[in-house]
Amino acid sequence: MSKIYNIYGTDSHAMTLKLLDSSNAIKLVPNGGNVALKPNLVVAGHPDEGATTHAGILSGCIEYFKANGVKDISIIESSWVGEDTSRAMKRTGYDKICEKYNIKFYDLKHDSTRKINTQIGYIDICVRALEAGLLVNLPVLKGHCQTVMTCALKNLKGCLPDKEKRRFHSLGLTKPIAALGAALKTGLIIVDSICGDLSFEEGGNPVQTNRIFLGTDPVKIDSYGANLMGLDLNQVKYIKLAHEYGAGEIDFNESDIINLNNPENAGQYPRPSGRVASLVKNIHEDSACSACYAALVRALYVNSRGRNKNIYIGQGWKNKNLPDDSLGVGLCCSGAKNCVKGCPPSAKQIAENL
Repeated sequence: MSKIYNIYGTDSHAMTLKLLDSSNAIKLVPNGGNVALKPNLVVAGHPDEGATTHAGILSGCIEYFKANGVKDISIIESSWVGEDTSRAMKRTGYDKICEKYNIKFYDLKHDSTRKINTQIGYIDICVRALEAGLLVNLPVLKGHCQTVMTCALKNLKGCLPDKEKRRFHSLGLTKPIAALGAALKTGLIIVDSICGDLSFEEGGNPVQTNRIFLGTDPVKIDSYGANLMGLDLNQVKYIKLAHEYGAGEIDFNESDIINLNNPENAGQYPRPSGRVASLVKNIHEDSACSACYAALVRALYVNSRGRNKNIYIGQGWKNKNLPDDSLGVGLCCSGAKNCVKGCPPSAKQIAENL
């Protein structure tokens, strides 16, 4: 089974370099082949708002592949219907990345397409994505108003012309996303889980996780992402369907996860605001790291029954006895009679306990 490499921190450029080096990602590039980086530029939103891929992940990829002898590297993407891709590119700072590293950006809204036969019939896919020697998928793990979450599989929708994107919506998204995942192979996936939005693909309510993870199987990556968000796979129907269509393996276990550092490297969670603040208003928090706190936020979002519970989280509660009626989140709160173990526990573990 393929591995998932996981790293915590706040420097997306350095974190990406470490992930690529640790996984020996250069072996995935065909001899003399090109590399196409496909981020998430759905809207012209700053990455800190929780919708778009951080520029440091792209610069980390570019530096790594250049240092390992790859000469042809590009960025390819198209924003959603009605958005100007070039405007989104500038908002995220990708224009400066392209200028610094002399990298070309291709707006796939203007690319030629090819009809590919899939489980749901023919899909028009952009040629630059199909002909990449190594297509590197750089999604944001975040919520979505129609599909509940979006990550590796759904991010490939940016490799379609606008007319095909419209058709996907008319077909209900689930089957088309699964079929596209099986038809358009991505050799490498690096997931931006720095601060993905809680529930909406346009951003606005970021949840500060300070995590990036890497893998090669889009179905397993999305299955892992759903677990981190506290979601059951029955809630994200295209993941199981993509597995059935042959896009990848759905199961993962602890031995599949390679942690390159500890959650403490994620830093402490910043003062929550907006929708996030309303979810955690009754929480007893003391020096909680971002990874653990973000898991709790997402768990409370998917399981509202826990919002009035007496919950403790953070390193400040280490070696302290907590009230009998309380729930402790993470190993730091093992002093609680009822504790969700893990460092950090996943949102799914916490939600199930709630």
